[in-house]
Amino acid sequence: MAYSVLVTGGARSGKSRIAETRCLEFGAPAVYIATAQAHDDEMRARIAEHQARRGQEWRTISAPVDLAAALGESDGAPRLVDCLTLWLSNLMLAGLDWRAAGEELIAVLAKQTAPVVLVSNEVGMGIVPENALARAFRDAAGLINQWVAQDAQEVIFAVSGLPLKVK
Repeated sequence: MAYSVLVTGGARSGKSRIAETRCLEFGAPAVYIATAQAHDDEMRARIAEHQARRGQEWRTISAPVDLAAALGESDGAPRLVDCLTLWLSNLMLAGLDWRAAGEELIAVLAKQTAPVVLVSNEVGMGIVPENALARAFRDAAGLINQWVAQDAQEVIFAVSGLPLKVK
């Protein structure tokens, strides 16, 4: 039976650390499915920080766009997807159909035999962005988060490094 956990929150709220801890509670070794791409020095530093924090309990798979395939191929061990908003950004910037990819993600999550912990940013809590792309991204991220949260057995909101159980 599929078991998923969504960990959401603002930037630098402690989402990843909370999600790593929760994922390892399901057992080790675990699989870290990374959606980030190191296009610049700042992002390379962020990725290195995340890698340094994780120990030998993790195997990493890079899946900047084809998240459903990565989940399907890695089933059998607890997985951590970090993060859905970077994945969405990759899809949108590549001109891919994010709705179809989101629907595929939901379908694949329902078929998993091992737990999946997913990290996502809560981006709709601020002002309305002034440009169309930013508004489209905000709206799409909100929908993806709702879709994943709907079927998740647990939803955790990260606030100042602390987990707040929502569901």
